[in-house]
Amino acid sequence: MARFWIGTSGYGAKDWRGVFYPENLPEEELLRYYSERFPTVEFSAPFHRMPNIRTVQGWAKESAADFAFSLKAPRRITHDLQLRDAADPLTSFCDTVRVLRDKLGALLFQVPPFVRKDVSRLEDFLHQMPPGYRPAFEFRNPAWLTDDTFECLRRFDVALCVAEQAEQATPFEVTARFGYFRLRRPDYSAADLEQWAGRLLAAAARWEDVFVYFKQETPGRAPRLAEQLLGLVHPAPVDSRPAPRPVASV
Repeated sequence: MARFWIGTSGYGAKDWRGVFYPENLPEEELLRYYSERFPTVEFSAPFHRMPNIRTVQGWAKESAADFAFSLKAPRRITHDLQLRDAADPLTSFCDTVRVLRDKLGALLFQVPPFVRKDVSRLEDFLHQMPPGYRPAFEFRNPAWLTDDTFECLRRFDVALCVAEQAEQATPFEVTARFGYFRLRRPDYSAADLEQWAGRLLAAAARWEDVFVYFKQETPGRAPRLAEQLLGLVHPAPVDSRPAPRPVASV
C-alpha cells in the first residue's frame, strides 16, 4: 500500500490566519506549525529563484520530523531552456536540494503551454537527470498527453503530474513508482473528495508514495481540504505518518 503525502502548494496565504493559523502566530513559526499538522508541502520558491544551500538547510531545520518538501524546478530549466541543454542548471538544482535528505519529496517540472510536444527532447533531458530523485512532469500543453509521452515517462520511472483544473484535467496515468497530483479547482465538495480518495486508493498498490497538493489560493479552504482527503485515504493520526523514502546518494 502506498504512503500518502497530502498537503498544500505553499503554506503562507494571508487568509489562513484566523482560519488555520492563530492570528498572532509569528511569521517565522508558520512552517513549524504547518509541518506539525501536515506531512508535506509543495514549494515553488526554486522556480522563481534558486535558493542557496543554507536556505534549504533552514527549511529542514524549521520543519517537524518526518516531513517532506516537494519542490518546483527552476523556470530556467522548464521555461527558458525548455528542457534543452539544461544539464548544468539541472545538476545545480539537484545538488542544492539534496541537502534535505530524507525530507525531500518529489521534484516538479512544470512544462509551459508554449513548449510543443517533443518526446525525443524529453527523453534527452531525462537521460541527464541524476539518479536517486523522484521527478514528476506537469505538461500544460495538452498535446503532450499521449501514449508515447507516457511510455517515455515509464521507462525513466518519472511520474505524470495529474493536474485537475477547472478548464482542464490530466489523464489518470500511472507512470512511476510514485504518484503526483495537483488539485487546482476553486473548491471541492465532500463527494468530490470521496471520489478522489477512491481513485487514489484503487491505484495505491502500484505506488510506493503518493503526493497530493491543493491550491493554496483557495480562499482559506486549502488546509481543510487537505485535512479531509488525508483522513479519507490515511485514517491514522497525522503524527504517526511514515517518513518518505530517503533520496539516494548522488
